[in-house]
Amino acid sequence: MYNIQTMNQIDPAGVEVLTDAGFQVSAEVTDPDGILVRSASLHEMEFNPSLRAIARAGAGTNNIPLDRCAQAGIVVFNSPGANANAVKELTLAALLMASRDLVGGAAWVREQFQAGADLSAVVEKGKAAFVGPEITGKTLGVVGLGAIGVLVANAALSLGMEVYGYDPYLSVQTALRLDRHVHCVQDCDELWRRADYVTLHLPYMDATKHTVNERVLELCKPGMRLVNLARGGLVDDTAMIAALQSGKVARYVTDFPNNQIVQAPNVVALPHLGASTPESERNCAVMAAKELREYLENGNIQNSVNFPNVSMERGGLPRVCALHRNIPNMLLKLTTVLSGAGFNIEHMTNKARGEYAYTMVDLNAPVQEDSLNALRAVEGVFRVRLIQGR
Repeated sequence: MYNIQTMNQIDPAGVEVLTDAGFQVSAEVTDPDGILVRSASLHEMEFNPSLRAIARAGAGTNNIPLDRCAQAGIVVFNSPGANANAVKELTLAALLMASRDLVGGAAWVREQFQAGADLSAVVEKGKAAFVGPEITGKTLGVVGLGAIGVLVANAALSLGMEVYGYDPYLSVQTALRLDRHVHCVQDCDELWRRADYVTLHLPYMDATKHTVNERVLELCKPGMRLVNLARGGLVDDTAMIAALQSGKVARYVTDFPNNQIVQAPNVVALPHLGASTPESERNCAVMAAKELREYLENGNIQNSVNFPNVSMERGGLPRVCALHRNIPNMLLKLTTVLSGAGFNIEHMTNKARGEYAYTMVDLNAPVQEDSLNALRAVEGVFRVRLIQGR
């Protein structure tokens, strides 16, 4: 039986995936084999030696120390695409809010009522302050064509927009889902120059920090409108405030408010609502739980963010799983240890991702602790574990 600690409230459907398999799932677990988490920060958390995996019920993993986990032999999973439809729908709403001052108009109506005005008499006179353009016929730039970006691009076409997309890492699988009428550009500067609206769908990392900066904003058309439901750090707030004040940016819709940006003119600040739907929370929890269960029970890795995705069909043989550095001769060293102990390797798979790698081997005989310790002693090995034969 495996022990799973929950951080934050996890949708019951996700918990059920694990309890149905006989796992113990609770927020009170103190020696977890796995952790299910949403937004709680784990950067200051001291990990128990028993911890083998962390599954994030969501796409972003900024709240998890990925390298520290990798070097402790802890596989980190996320749930890409599980919340894509929720974020797509909010993006479409944000595009409309970026065009039509719906938030300001609704607030004005309430203010008039509270001031004692006859609403039927004042709305016709006051509505001119909230006029905005239609999005049909306008050009939308989608920066990042992952699971969410593709859905947004395709939906924007159906709304009559001309769509330009940019993603230097566009996968074949994703490209097949992208409508052929989306213009994919190789130079993101072209997108910024053309777009009346831009929506961001990027992960946040060193390479994407302040993707929207002073230089980029200078390329834009006067009065462009920006939607950021991805990550706050993608936008340089200082540059954005200057662009809003000058009118270069007509409106900025962000899901990541802070005390600086919320004071700027023409900002619609939302309280991080991107994936806040019951359907999304359920989908993310179920996907994360399935990833955790498959790894703990069978050693297979799917949707990891710090180790490669590796799967091998499970038979009835003992399976040894090794998480290690991606360095020369590692496979030779591991197989030498196993052959020296008299094992025959029936099946083996190995894959690397950057500086980290993962190896699984199915062996022809029961494995004793001394053999596992010999593998653990190999330089560059982070963790070795045995999954007993069936």
